[in-house]
Amino acid sequence: MPELQRLAIAPTQQQGEQILLTAEQQHYLLRVLRLREGDRFIAIDGQGNWLLSQLTGTSARILEVITVQTELPGTVTLIAALPKNGFDEVVRQTTELGVSCIMPVTSDRSLLRPSSQKLERWRRIAAEAAEQSERQLIPEIFDPIPFSESLLLVNSQILCIGAERRDAPHLLTYLESAKLLDRNSVAIAIGSEGGWTSAEIAQAISAGWQPVTLGKRILRAVTAPQAALALIAAVWESPLSDGEMGRWGDGEMG
Repeated sequence: MPELQRLAIAPTQQQGEQILLTAEQQHYLLRVLRLREGDRFIAIDGQGNWLLSQLTGTSARILEVITVQTELPGTVTLIAALPKNGFDEVVRQTTELGVSCIMPVTSDRSLLRPSSQKLERWRRIAAEAAEQSERQLIPEIFDPIPFSESLLLVNSQILCIGAERRDAPHLLTYLESAKLLDRNSVAIAIGSEGGWTSAEIAQAISAGWQPVTLGKRILRAVTAPQAALALIAAVWESPLSDGEMGRWGDGEMG
C-alpha cells in the first residue's frame, strides 16, 4: 500500500461506513493536502483502529479496517507539573514515545493555570503527533488538577515519582526490579522547574509512589518526561520480539 496521509477523527464522526468530516478536516484534506474526491487516506479512530477511507467530498467512505500494532504493550500515565514554558513539546514528544494519558498538575513550584484554549491546543497537538508517529491511539489530556488529587486518580501497577538530588534508584533500575515486562501499566510523575518539594515527595511516598532519578545530571522540566518515556518504552520494546529494528527518520527531526 502506498504511503497515505493519516487523519485523527473522533469516534462520534463515524456513522456506519461513513466518516463525517469537520470543516477543519475538509480544509486540511482538500486545500492543504490537495486530495481529490476518490483519493484515499487513513483515519485513526482513537479506539485502536486504522480505517482505510476514500474521500467523497465533505465526508469519507470506510473501505476497510487495517490491522496494525504500533502501541506499547502497556499504558503509561504521565503526571507533569506545568512548567512556565514548553509544555507543547512535552505533549508532542511524549505522544510520539507512546504515552497513554497526560495529567497536567499544579504543584507548590508550579502555579500556572492554563486557559481552556491552551488545553484544546494540547489536545490538538496530541492528535497531530499521533498522526505523525503512526499511533493507533490518541493520548488523553486531562484537565489540570492539583498534584495531591492526581495521586489518588492513578491506578497503575508501577508508580514512580522523579526525585532529583535524592538517594533513589535510577528509573531504569527500578523498572527492571519491579518487573515492568510482566506489568501492563506504569505511571511517572515529573515536577516543574525546581522539582517536587520534600512535602510533595513525602505525600507521594505515603500514597505508594517510588522516588526515582533519571541520572546524575539535572534535566529541564520539558526534557525529563521525554527521557522517562524513552526508558519505559525501551524496557517494554527492546529487544523487539520479531528481531526488527525500529525505523529511524520517518518523522520530523529537530
